[in-house]
Amino acid sequence: MHLCHHPLCCFVPPYMAENLQTSDDPAVRQIAMASLGNEYRTARRLLTPQFLAPSLIGQVTGKERYVFDMAGASDPLPGKLLRQEGDRPVEDEAANEAYDHTGDVYDFYQAVFGRDSLDDAGFPLRSSIHVTDTFDEPMSNAFFNGKQMAYGDGDGNLFTRFTKSLDVVGHELTHGVLSFTSNLDYFDESGALNESFADIMGSLVKQWKHSQTVDQADWYVGKEVLGPGARIKGVRTLTGEKAYEGDPDFGTDPQPKHYRDRYRGGRNRGGIHVNSGIPNHAFYLAAMAIGGYAWEKTGKIWYATMKSGLESNATFQDAANATISIAGYYGNGSDEQKAVRSAWQQVGVI
Repeated sequence: MHLCHHPLCCFVPPYMAENLQTSDDPAVRQIAMASLGNEYRTARRLLTPQFLAPSLIGQVTGKERYVFDMAGASDPLPGKLLRQEGDRPVEDEAANEAYDHTGDVYDFYQAVFGRDSLDDAGFPLRSSIHVTDTFDEPMSNAFFNGKQMAYGDGDGNLFTRFTKSLDVVGHELTHGVLSFTSNLDYFDESGALNESFADIMGSLVKQWKHSQTVDQADWYVGKEVLGPGARIKGVRTLTGEKAYEGDPDFGTDPQPKHYRDRYRGGRNRGGIHVNSGIPNHAFYLAAMAIGGYAWEKTGKIWYATMKSGLESNATFQDAANATISIAGYYGNGSDEQKAVRSAWQQVGVI
């Protein structure tokens, strides 16, 4: 079984937590401390031996979901089994959200791309809910650790429970798909591509679920995890705009939309959560130019690129070349291919 090159793929990026650290509100600063530490502490969590028993290792293909309750604990994952495939809804709303959204993501990949779970062979979809950090503080994040999903409940002010957001679930499970396809390194441009593919597919599954055209979609990711105290529209946006600017808690969205503006430093594994804004915007531009339902053509081009044999250290240029080549499926010089090429040109990659 292939696993991610990285131990942990989190949805809320470190730069958001770093901005929260500068808040005048002590409660907000506490959220930041928990989030920043959590990325590294949770990387050491291990599955319990019981969870690896043959009865839970996916003996058949098809949809196979398990939801576990951590009951406010931090480890060891996965927790107490609360709901599994075919069970009726339970009283815990987060459990039902995790179960339903995971099913939606499975259905999206199966219906649109003909894929049977993360590995295309019925990989069991495991989720742990009510996860905290190792100091039992509320976890304002969700992550995929190479084996399963984990969701925090948020602080109740800036963030709410992460099971509420379909695009968050789609984002994290796409990290799992990537681990069985291109398995992109989790640093520099390959890491930014990893994050971008996850954002794109997370956005697409939400659009597919709600039958939204490119013009009807809002192109934000993470809107539903924002709590009543948050004054921003989303965690990220694939459009050419900033997701937020000058917010007293979150600051300004640092994601660039053009290659000349890319982050060149070493923080955040070479800016993987920052520079992912560039390929994100390229997808958005291509989708808007092609029109209709984004998953029908543009999404299929990007999914085929995920499977195309990209090297683990692939660059933005490599991804651009692959998408342009694959868009030739619609005909060399077709409108679809022109749209994809133009998108990468507009963001300065080619």
